[in-house]
Amino acid sequence: MVTTETVLGLTIATLVAFTAMGVYTSRGGFDSAEDLITARNSAGGGQLTATLIASVMGVWVLLSAPEAGASFGIAAVVGYAVGEALPMLAYSKIGPRVRDVIPDGHSLTEYAYARYGSAMYTFILLVSVFYMFIFLAAELTGIALALALVADVPQWLTAVLVGGFVLAYTGYGGLRASILTDTVQTALVLPLLVIAFTGAIVTLGGTGAVYGGIVATDPSLLDPLNSDGIRFGIAIALAIFGAELINQTWWQRIYAGSDAKTVARGFRTATVANGMIVLLAALFGVVAVGNASVENPSTAFFALLGETFPEWAVVAVTLLALLLVMSSVDTLFNALSSVVTADLPRLLDDPDDRTLSLSARVLTIVVAVAAIYVSQTAQSVLALFLFADLLGAAVAVPFLYGLFSDKLTGTGALISSVGGLAVGAAVFPFPLGIADALRSIPLVGAMLPSPDGLYLTSFAGAFVTATVCTLAFAKRSSHRYDFDELASEIRRLDDLQPDGGQLEDREVDDQ
Repeated sequence: MVTTETVLGLTIATLVAFTAMGVYTSRGGFDSAEDLITARNSAGGGQLTATLIASVMGVWVLLSAPEAGASFGIAAVVGYAVGEALPMLAYSKIGPRVRDVIPDGHSLTEYAYARYGSAMYTFILLVSVFYMFIFLAAELTGIALALALVADVPQWLTAVLVGGFVLAYTGYGGLRASILTDTVQTALVLPLLVIAFTGAIVTLGGTGAVYGGIVATDPSLLDPLNSDGIRFGIAIALAIFGAELINQTWWQRIYAGSDAKTVARGFRTATVANGMIVLLAALFGVVAVGNASVENPSTAFFALLGETFPEWAVVAVTLLALLLVMSSVDTLFNALSSVVTADLPRLLDDPDDRTLSLSARVLTIVVAVAAIYVSQTAQSVLALFLFADLLGAAVAVPFLYGLFSDKLTGTGALISSVGGLAVGAAVFPFPLGIADALRSIPLVGAMLPSPDGLYLTSFAGAFVTATVCTLAFAKRSSHRYDFDELASEIRRLDDLQPDGGQLEDREVDDQ
């Protein structure tokens, strides 16, 4: 095992280096809350593509993706890769549309408020913040578990160090600092990931030896027609697709791109890159099952690493994991900050720019502390993600349909989202305590079907129910929404009116 002191020293050195980079690059780089959260039109093609790749490449790439492969095999590997690629492809169309109808926007929640009214806005706000919180907690859980396994670093120490340093440079430099560090992290991570996979194959004796080990241990993992693997693969594809469509991370980068064509091209490139990265990472889990002692599928990759790699390789991959978690955590901190900052003018009485920036930072710190706390008790990164993904699967279609259809109302969108969530939750395999509580509800509990341990019924039920309801509500509606209202209601923060730019409370349209 690599010594705790070695890994801890390299971890701190890496965190300090990127913190210094983010702070130095951002000095004098913004002078308002608007600049802090948008970096509007500042990223060219290469930089935008790099941040789209880095933002998705959290440490989950080495944890939950291999966990899926280790648990369900090659079909789940393909499903995970497809699920991560599809949202990028969708955003290559959604991104230019968002820039067209909301040219001065910042966040998905302000769109929800302007398009659907206060009820749907509240629901989307809760879902989006909860998803980002779970994502953040899962990332900190992942890196804490990894360093504890590889070098016996205390979980709490890893979470505090990573959360604290990343919060420091993102709080100071905003989205510009995140995009810059993402670019550097992408340049380092991609070759490290390829080297790690190639090194694993070579160290284990080549592809023939790796294949033989898997066949001897669990040949079903290599069967692309394995029914459990297919069901889980489809479920995970739906789960990721829905969740990423309500991820504020991508909305920020839609506006950071220099123009609409750059945004579309960047997301198309990320479609291929992110899909291949996740495919490669998930294969680690399949390899690990046949060639290492895997006690916890969440750490399958690191179990393989610790048993087969020389010490220098373990150190290199540990740094890879750290870079991965930094690239996603700084993105999440900025996304949380942007949601808060964009929404505060509606909640506070005439907030000035300093109040907006300070409030966003304080609330982001609160979320960070809560995520660090959750990371100390969680044991499965994949389980954390799946719980949050259920919300995305239910909300994504009703939320985004209103960008392209003028017929869907706030009431229709809300009912469709809640209906999808209710159907998905009814068969979701919640932890035992939560499941028992749901089934103890008078009348309702007895009607709940048995949970689906492979998640397909849950995610497909949520996605299909929400989609069908959305189309039905839009078809029967006589309402017509004027998309010009989005551009007039959603303004830059530095263009706020003297009253703080607050919009009057809006009633949900019941037509």
